[in-house]
Amino acid sequence: MKSLEGKVAIVTGASSGIGRAATHLFAREGVKLIVTARRKDELETLVAEIERGGGEAFVVAGDIADDSVSEMLVETAIGRFGGLDIAFNNAGALGEMAPVPEISLKGWRETIETNLTAAFACAKYQIPAMVARGGGSIIFTSTFVGHVVGFPGMAAYAASKAGLVGLTRVIAAEFGGQGIRANAILAGGTDTPMGRVAAPTSDAIEFIANLHALKRIAAPEEIAQAALFLASSASGFVTGSAMAVDGGISIAR
Repeated sequence: MKSLEGKVAIVTGASSGIGRAATHLFAREGVKLIVTARRKDELETLVAEIERGGGEAFVVAGDIADDSVSEMLVETAIGRFGGLDIAFNNAGALGEMAPVPEISLKGWRETIETNLTAAFACAKYQIPAMVARGGGSIIFTSTFVGHVVGFPGMAAYAASKAGLVGLTRVIAAEFGGQGIRANAILAGGTDTPMGRVAAPTSDAIEFIANLHALKRIAAPEEIAQAALFLASSASGFVTGSAMAVDGGISIAR
């Protein structure tokens, strides 16, 4: 028996990295999927792969920073599959990287819009749909950056991702009585396209890997497994958490 048979999920940032890995994993567990990212071609390739494996998925391409995309995702989940049970709000960007005095206000605002405000907008539309369904699970991809470690040059990214933890806890407190759980994943260094931008050389990758107790960075599938846990009934009493999936970077001092 598949652990999430018949459930309906939205995955943002699904075209690559953690989102792509989670989409495949969810599909194998029986989830019907609405996937989004800016790159339509990559999403259509992803959906074709899922359908070849016997799964169901539908593309809504767009920029998650556009509020209308957040609304459209939920409308599509309801219209195509009858409701919404799971939301993996994973989309994000590194944003402008520089020491604090050198980050432009434009760059700061764009990073906050993409990583925090867009996640808020997604949740704003997802929550009523889940209440109508009798409950659900909302998952945000956050990070150890800004939560336990302050990396120089990453103020906008750190602030936006730390903000997700606060958002997570308020949603959990407000809607727990209506069956909605909300959790954030504090991901460690992960081998994704965005991760390779943050650590573009072999020396940088080695440095980041050695910060972790496990002395390596994660595969996207390892973070996706945590999302699957938080989406499933196995985590039925877990809500409001900032769950470290960080290879021990938070304790390796």
